[in-house]
Amino acid sequence: MKLSFRWYGNDDPVKIEYIRQIPSMHSIVTAIYDVPVGEKWSMDSILSLKETVENAGLNFDVIESVPVHEDIKLGLPTRDKYIENYKENIRNLGKAGVKVICYNFMPVFDWTRTQLDKVLDDGSTALVYYVDQIKDMDPLTGELSLPGWDSSYTKESLKEVFDKYSKVTKEDLWNNLEYFLKEIIPVAEEAGVKMAIHPDDPPYDIFGLPRIITNEENLDRFLKLVDSEYNGLTFCTGSLGSGSFNDVVKMIDKYAAQGRIHFMHVRNVKLLEDGGFEESAHYSPCGSLDLVEIMKALHKHNYEGYLRPDHGRMIWGETGRAGYGLYDRALGAMYLTGIWETLTKTDKGEK
Repeated sequence: MKLSFRWYGNDDPVKIEYIRQIPSMHSIVTAIYDVPVGEKWSMDSILSLKETVENAGLNFDVIESVPVHEDIKLGLPTRDKYIENYKENIRNLGKAGVKVICYNFMPVFDWTRTQLDKVLDDGSTALVYYVDQIKDMDPLTGELSLPGWDSSYTKESLKEVFDKYSKVTKEDLWNNLEYFLKEIIPVAEEAGVKMAIHPDDPPYDIFGLPRIITNEENLDRFLKLVDSEYNGLTFCTGSLGSGSFNDVVKMIDKYAAQGRIHFMHVRNVKLLEDGGFEESAHYSPCGSLDLVEIMKALHKHNYEGYLRPDHGRMIWGETGRAGYGLYDRALGAMYLTGIWETLTKTDKGEK
């Protein structure tokens, strides 16, 4: 297992030199954030970012993410030019030594929460998804501010993209994803870069928009679209685990055995009876997921891919990007590596 940490570049309130101080930290997970979706990343920008990461004593191995343009998801005639740009980004990142690219195929909205700063019983704040709150939200009226989506949309452009998706079925989305994969995976194979799709978060439709990377059946279907080790998964325990219908331990055991998990996002969620959820501390008793069993499933198959502690609470008065503070994610990193060390020593018969 290679421990990694999400970092949003020089504008991130979390300093990269602090990330380096987390024991056993291997890689920075980052991206170029000032290039419009669908455009090419310059080699100079990629190498500058690589230099920053490596000067901090960390590895530049994982990009999260190279966003997929909406025209590709919609299957519009303009998609081919954006796919060609995407291929060039894969090639250039491969030249820079990147091993894994995380991306998603969620229409319009990325990971979605209804509140950034829910105060938990211990006084920390967390990201939450409350069903009663989402019912009161209408993305097409007024000002919508949802965590995890591209706020560059104007009210008019958002309505336009919604109108386009009103004609797109789930089967259409599957067909558009297959078209995309058949174009990019051969390039990824040549470049030595493993593509790792992130599940939809949450793993069900929102605002009437179709979502397809949601459960075991759909992950099976996805992996068969292009049966290559370079077509794999970012297995996010919190995304898939926020659907009570998903057995994340069973799924990790299955896909790790197949060698199709290239990147792990590990966090915990507390499931609510109405289908909502609250993000919690990584420590297993705090949420509904058993992170010890999750790590066991990875260890069983000698997982050698990348793993990062995912969203954390904001604790100890820390401010900044909600869910991406240093302190709680660092605690999560040490909790996960502690489990991993224990499993490794137990396998070796050490006491």
